[in-house]
Amino acid sequence: MNSPALQPFSPAAVLFSTKAATLEFLTPHLTTAVILPLYRFGLAAYLRNPQAVLCDIMSQAWSGQPLIVRSSAWGEDSSESSQAGHFDSVLNVSGPAALRVAIETVTASYGDADPRHEVLVQPMLQDTAASGVVFSVDPNTLSPYAVIAIADGADTTTVTGGRDARTVLISRHAPEIKDERFARLLALITELEAWTGSPALDIEFAFDAYGKLYLFQVRPLVLRNPPTISAAAHQEALAHIALQIAEKSRPHPYLCGRRTMFGVMPDWNPAEMIGIRPRPLALSLYRELITDEIWAYQRSNYGYRNLRSFPLLHDFFGQPFIDIRVSFNSFIPADIPDPLATKLADYYLDCLERRPALHDKVEFEIIFTCYTLDLPDRLRALSAAGFSDDEIATIQDKLRQLTNTIIDSRGLWHQDAAKLETLSKRFEITKSIENPISRIYWLIEDCKRYGTLPFAGLARAGFIAVQMLRTLVSVGALSETDYQAFLGSLEAVSTEMARDRQTLGRTVFLERYGHLRPGTYDIRSPRYDAEADFYFDWQNNDGKSEAAVPFALTMRQMNTINALLKEHGLAHDVVGLFNFLKAAIEGRENAKLIFTRNLSCVLESLAELGQSFGLTREDLSYARIGDILRLHSACGDAETALRRSIAEGREAFALTKAIALPPLITAPDDVWCIETPVMEPNFVTQLAVSAPVTGHENRAALRGAIVAIPSADPGFDWVFSHGIAGLITAYGGVNSHMAIRAGELRIPAVIGAGQVLFDRWSGAQILTIDCANKTVEIVT
Repeated sequence: MNSPALQPFSPAAVLFSTKAATLEFLTPHLTTAVILPLYRFGLAAYLRNPQAVLCDIMSQAWSGQPLIVRSSAWGEDSSESSQAGHFDSVLNVSGPAALRVAIETVTASYGDADPRHEVLVQPMLQDTAASGVVFSVDPNTLSPYAVIAIADGADTTTVTGGRDARTVLISRHAPEIKDERFARLLALITELEAWTGSPALDIEFAFDAYGKLYLFQVRPLVLRNPPTISAAAHQEALAHIALQIAEKSRPHPYLCGRRTMFGVMPDWNPAEMIGIRPRPLALSLYRELITDEIWAYQRSNYGYRNLRSFPLLHDFFGQPFIDIRVSFNSFIPADIPDPLATKLADYYLDCLERRPALHDKVEFEIIFTCYTLDLPDRLRALSAAGFSDDEIATIQDKLRQLTNTIIDSRGLWHQDAAKLETLSKRFEITKSIENPISRIYWLIEDCKRYGTLPFAGLARAGFIAVQMLRTLVSVGALSETDYQAFLGSLEAVSTEMARDRQTLGRTVFLERYGHLRPGTYDIRSPRYDAEADFYFDWQNNDGKSEAAVPFALTMRQMNTINALLKEHGLAHDVVGLFNFLKAAIEGRENAKLIFTRNLSCVLESLAELGQSFGLTREDLSYARIGDILRLHSACGDAETALRRSIAEGREAFALTKAIALPPLITAPDDVWCIETPVMEPNFVTQLAVSAPVTGHENRAALRGAIVAIPSADPGFDWVFSHGIAGLITAYGGVNSHMAIRAGELRIPAVIGAGQVLFDRWSGAQILTIDCANKTVEIVT
């Protein structure tokens, strides 16, 4: 209802003039949702005769209910700018006196007496079951997704107030929407688009306990840039991805398991290493150096099933996903019979489907990749899944044999360490090749044969070492303090780098570590030696860098562990085991340092080549490494080929940015409806800290802060030299570089929080991290 001071408007004039006018116009027309009764009045009318307005409101049939007094300022919801949340609203208002106070609170928030301002009064919605906000397009990419933030419960301010809520993206072209509430929201969007003529809307809504949908508000969603791709191209891309997932999910004659899934964090964890939307150069380098072939050669060499013809990573229009069935197959010992291997692979996949939040912890929580002291207890879960005692015994025996072979003092990990020495020697020769294309080719060939292949082996040995160490704690042979003390005793590269940072001169330090960079595969990311003054504070060397503290077992612990090793049939004594634990964990970190030197030189050589053609690093980030490698053995103009690769990469990356996919895809339908799950983070150390939060790029604010970085990439190691108080990463596992580094330095850390929690925590001003209790609290 209008106050007498307001004149009726034409629809074109009413829509988006004020919140109240828009809702009043839509009330008699809307069929997909209900608008609560409303009373709108102009600020000028209220200032002339406030008592008359109050009496008019109190005469409404619904005025005896609790009321909400809402802002409806002129220009609040314009198509040029949004002032969402800028003005006050007052909830649960009862009685004339409280109504007057609420109105004056709202009008005071306008900041001026523009006569076009209005105030909107409505009854509060009763029996609210859920509420939220839905955008008709993705505001970040302008892609055709309905972006729904919804929270169950009676509090209608949960979402608008920035508190916990589910976030779901649904393609506007989804063939089917199974959730009835979401289907009704999309119908509401379609109707509001028809009435408003606006392609981008911001809609506030609620459902009551009886399932009725209410519209609280609709405003234009202010967008500054046009969409990167057409809606038709977007729909076609999602259909292709769904088709590819359906095809890859069929049974395969050379794979165990009746289906597959795809994830961004299992196994070689592309989300951590290159991100979920890497540039084409970074993605193609990661595939070339590791996930196309190298990964499978290493697994086969170490006694697991031979998957050498299967790529581990698939890219869905540029977004990298691990084929989880292939990954799970590759962790089954090679001598387990096929029928049992198939049964085991299906068991793993079923477990992950039931517990998707563990998709970044599959090697710890779901699959059995080696023999540990708690393995017999963990294998008991197989009985409930239909495995016989003989089958369980076979799995246990084969894992024991495989683990004994890997841990052996003459095992392959020793040979892998020797290959890294070969890589270091060849690097000094290869980097001097004059032609940059030939130099790139040989740097990559050497890196695969003598770098990433042995690194993959040492990484596997390092993972087994950490898992074995953790089980020594779980069975009571070591305490948590012992575990942290052992990590602190390691002479890992990261520890040496921190110490060298304090003891070596700038030139010598950068000669040793200058090739490292955040974003190891990203040509746009400056090396340490290119931006040394940004990465390091050369005047203040007070970052944590304590010398490694010797670790020693008591005689009682040694006897206990020896007895355990004998009991479990592990063919090593306590001294041999701890020699392996130390060498494997240190070796993995050393291998990273060595092979990334080749990789970094590849990126610099490509930058050199591009510069000769007038191409920037930004340009080159769109090229594919395969196009460059072909130039080594084919005739053709290098500049033409490179520019063609860049142009194709730019076009492809526009689609990469426009597509949203869930971090775990279990079925083809998942590509149409995406809900980012809340993950179970990895807490490092048993310590607690309360400190301001800052991003890694804010160098001046790092000291004493909890630093938020997107991944656990070892190139971010430089942040530890700035005296940080804590660490949070979006991606990364308990076995990642930054997790181990934080443990060494006794820095409270939350590794692999997932995008939902990372966005929430990184946006806070002050956080409290309590690793022992596994909690993170937003202080402000």
